[in-house]
Amino acid sequence: MFGEGSAADEGKMSKVEFCTLGMFILDDIDFEGSRPSVKNVLGGAASFAVIGARLAAGKEYSRSVSWIVDVGSDFPPEVLDAIKAWDTDCVIRKDSSRLTTRAWNGYGPNEKRGNVPGSQRCASEMITKDSLPVLDPEATIRATYAVGLPSALKNIPYGLFLVPLYNHNMCTLEEQQKFLEACREVDIVSPNDLELGMMFGQSAWNEESSLGKEIVDKILESGVGPRGEGHLVIRAGKEGSYTYSRGLRIWLPAYHQPTASGESPVVDPTGAGNSFLGALAQGMVSEGRDAAKAVASVLSESAVWRKAAAVCGKHQSIPLALILATVAASFVVEQIGVPHRSTSAEGKEHWNGTEFTERVRLYTQGLYRTLEESPQKHLQIN
Repeated sequence: MFGEGSAADEGKMSKVEFCTLGMFILDDIDFEGSRPSVKNVLGGAASFAVIGARLAAGKEYSRSVSWIVDVGSDFPPEVLDAIKAWDTDCVIRKDSSRLTTRAWNGYGPNEKRGNVPGSQRCASEMITKDSLPVLDPEATIRATYAVGLPSALKNIPYGLFLVPLYNHNMCTLEEQQKFLEACREVDIVSPNDLELGMMFGQSAWNEESSLGKEIVDKILESGVGPRGEGHLVIRAGKEGSYTYSRGLRIWLPAYHQPTASGESPVVDPTGAGNSFLGALAQGMVSEGRDAAKAVASVLSESAVWRKAAAVCGKHQSIPLALILATVAASFVVEQIGVPHRSTSAEGKEHWNGTEFTERVRLYTQGLYRTLEESPQKHLQIN
């Protein structure tokens, strides 16, 4: 659906599988003199989460991805065209009496980020069932991506949640207990390394430090999920991601790695974390589809990988979802803003000139090689 349109009219999958509760924002990005600043960039947690979920869902299931876009009087038409091209289940809410929400993002050395959000509306007011008019009243959401205060999570009536600590102002020692309580309400919690460190009084989280290990142990002992069976996924930028549960540790490297000369295709990391989370959520409910088949075609021969999935219990899809999330983020960092969608002469969907499933295959092949060479580097099963 787009606006009042119906996804069923064209015979496409219309059941909502993913819904984001994040904000749509137009970004102004300042690189502190290292390159020209840019304005009117399609951004915000919602946009990047949606592009991640959309990549993981694929063309056939594009309308299983659901979200809301608030359009003000200054909304650029080219941005609206880009959103329409994704073919998601999107509701456009137009209000000519207001301007579109905007934010400023600044990047310094080593991807250090500063931002000024376009709205200070309380997340606990946003995250409620009534805030989701995009959904049919009888809809069953299988994956929800929430951005907001830990105390707001209990208002969401659905089963699978991923909760990034997006606003740095919430990442304080004073919020730590609320964070731990919130972890017990969700299946997966995913701060980035900076946010997690700040929550525990550190400048950043580091797996190699004793404090880093203590932080992970404290969260797992407190519990992720009602029965402590959930997962802590720590996003560490160019270092990849670290996933922990009471029975498993998984490390996956970022897709893009510097060459011997130090060159990298990474242009702008804005939105990579949110796109990772959107794909992670969608990936949890995408077994049996093309991208999942690409992973299985390579890793089905790995006894170590099969054992890791088994250890995940009811979340057996999380190893697969982590791969899809890693690959989705790789498309987002290759330009300022969101990746470019196009259609090949054969009718295949391309993003930045590449099929998502093919990039998944390439990443999985590399992962398989290192899994066979040094499985303990990637997986540790308790």
